[in-house]
Order: sequence, then C-alpha cells, then structure tokens
Amino acid sequence: MVKKSKIIWIALILIGFAATLVAGEYPPSPSLYYLFAYFKDKEAKEPVGKKSRWGGAGVRFAWSADGFQWKKVAGGRRFFTPTVSRMVRDPFIAQGPDGVFHLVWTTGWEDRGIGYAASSDLIHWQNERILPVMAHEPNVMNCWAPEIFYDHATGQFLIFWSSTVPGRFPETTGAGDNGYNHRIYSTATADFKTLAPPQLLYDPGFICIDADLVKTGDRYIMFLKNETLHPPAKFIVLAVSDHAQGPYGPASERLSPAGVWAEGPSAIQIRGEWLVYFDEYVIHQYGVIASKDLRHWEDRSARLHLPRGARHGNIFAVSSEILRKMKIGARH
Repeated sequence: MVKKSKIIWIALILIGFAATLVAGEYPPSPSLYYLFAYFKDKEAKEPVGKKSRWGGAGVRFAWSADGFQWKKVAGGRRFFTPTVSRMVRDPFIAQGPDGVFHLVWTTGWEDRGIGYAASSDLIHWQNERILPVMAHEPNVMNCWAPEIFYDHATGQFLIFWSSTVPGRFPETTGAGDNGYNHRIYSTATADFKTLAPPQLLYDPGFICIDADLVKTGDRYIMFLKNETLHPPAKFIVLAVSDHAQGPYGPASERLSPAGVWAEGPSAIQIRGEWLVYFDEYVIHQYGVIASKDLRHWEDRSARLHLPRGARHGNIFAVSSEILRKMKIGARH
C-alpha cells in the first residue's frame, strides 16, 4: 500500500507541473525555443581620438518560449569574448543551411571591418577574424551593426552593415550625429573568407543604420532605423524588395511608437505574427511591435520582459538540443 504522505507528495508535484505549463514555461513545440543574443554596455572602452567610448565585452543570451518572457541563459554569463577586437557591439547570429552558426559584430566605433566567428553549438567558437568589408575605402568613418542573411537564390550569405563615406550623399550632409551620414552597404560570400566587392545596398534618401532582413513568401523585408537628427527622426521603418540584394522600394511610415527613439530592429515570425524588437536606447529598455500583415502594427512592449541592461542584439529560433547544450532547458 502506498503511504498517504507519498500520494500527497506526488499530487503536489503534478499540480506544480500543470501550473508551470499554464504559465507558459514550456514552448508549444518541445523542440523549438527562441534565443536573444545581446551585449551589455559599459563593459569595455575603445579609444576614439582623444576620448574613449563604451562598448560591450562579449555576447550573452536570453531564452524564451513565447517571445515575450525572457530569462538569462546560464545566469547571463558571456558565451563569446573576442580576441580580435577590443569590444563587441551589435552582435548578430544567423544559422546557415549546414547548421553552423555565424556571428558578426561591430568591432569598434571607427573601424573599416567587422568581427566574425563560427560555432556549431553557440558555446565553442572558431575561425574568429576581422572581415575587411570596407578596406577599399580609406576615408570610411565606420562599419556599424553588421548582419547576415542566407540567400537561397544565390547560395551565398549576404553581409550588410551601416557606413559613412565622407563626400557621398551631400543632400543629407549635416542631418546626422557628429558628421555621420550613413547608408546600408553589403557584400556576398560563400565561406566568410572571399568577399565580393562591397556595394550600396540601400539609400532611402535619408540617413539610416541598423538594417535587419527577413523573407516572407517571395518578398524580402528590410527593417532599419531612420537615423536623422535634424529634424529628429530616430524611428524604425521598413522597405520591400523582390530580391535580397535589392533594389528596395521607398521606406514606409514610422513603425515604432511615437515619442520613442528606437534602434537595432530584430524581426521574427512567432505563432503567425511578425514581432519586431527594438532597443529604446535613450531610456535603456526594449520594446516590441506586432503585426500579422506587415502593414498594421500594435505596440506590445508592455508584455515584454528582457534581462536588465540588454543592448542591441538579435532574436532567432533554436532547437531544444542546442538550448540544453547551453546548460538550460524547459525545467529551468
């Protein structure tokens, strides 16, 4: 005969398990989770002229089952610390068709290249190097917020970033911060060693940074930040193309909420909705908007919970196996 105390103990466990399910602690599919790769500001300094500016010291992760409630992976420890650059800002991770994860990041405020590393499990990183994407432009002021998109149409990775090349786009000279006049540039590669000559990917007619690219049906959607300061814009827009490498059409109206300066958009489709996350960098918090048709948007920021201090990163789906290898799973 089973003792009464044991029966009560088992019942309590089952009740707790059911409560956890109701609370959304487990994803709708046991094989799919979401990761947010981010950096924390004010960890590393980079000299810029006679001054220095803050950057991040490495890449951290948070995980979620629903895209709104996020928890630190492994207590928020760094999973990647660079050896080829002083700092890490704006980390972006994309998984290739062979399952390998590719990481790119901003290596410095005034660099002509970007950082790169690869991993099969998001824990161990190899092939770390600087990709000299704008080495042919001796006067380029910077290479910021690089991202990667695998283009099935060409069988190559499209790498894109924001740069200011002095003398170009005179119509917006003086409209940005500290002399910056950014546009979106790109290169293509099959192996992250040989890079195609860089080219202008998008000029919307205003200063822009932080491009993010997704595909839906036969359309390619680019989310980006209007970086105009005079007069202030500082909000998220989108543009559409029939090809990953463009040309992209006119920019949309403002997507991010009024009264908020937003940057670093990261878009993903979860449960039939498009979610676009963005860094509300002035007030040091994150926001998110949602849409089912990429035309009508709703602010869902009140539901969003991310680790304190998380800055400009990207969100992507991973298997439960990958998450378990990172020493966290559904029971946590």
